[in-house]
Amino acid sequence: MKVYFDTSVLVAGLVEDHPHHAPAAALLVSAKRRKVDGFMSAHGLTELYSVLTRTPFTPPIYPSEARQMIEQTILPWVELVALSAPEYREVMVECAAAGWTGGAIHDGVHIRAARKAGCQRLYTFNIRHFRALAPDLQERIVVP
Repeated sequence: MKVYFDTSVLVAGLVEDHPHHAPAAALLVSAKRRKVDGFMSAHGLTELYSVLTRTPFTPPIYPSEARQMIEQTILPWVELVALSAPEYREVMVECAAAGWTGGAIHDGVHIRAARKAGCQRLYTFNIRHFRALAPDLQERIVVP
């Protein structure tokens, strides 16, 4: 089964003190063991690095640690899905037409990448936002 990891799931899976660590980490292990085929957007890679290095975790995660965590724990098991320039523009047009504001456009990018990869599941801890943005994917958007 093809599954998509939203940044919220990847952060939870990497940070042991995160309240959702256990289910997110279990999902990442299923990708590592090739029980599922994992995907994330190329945009999500930079978003993941940003969240890991700016969130006030205790202890803090330094840039070199974030890079190492991503390279050793995520990238060997999760395929990056890159959107083309026209696809980014389409996401922006869709967001504007729907009246979405602010960070919702980033969720739109994740949804587009999951569609592009043909994922049967899109895992997120922002389920309400994702389902509002993609009502046709209600059953596929789930919490780990």
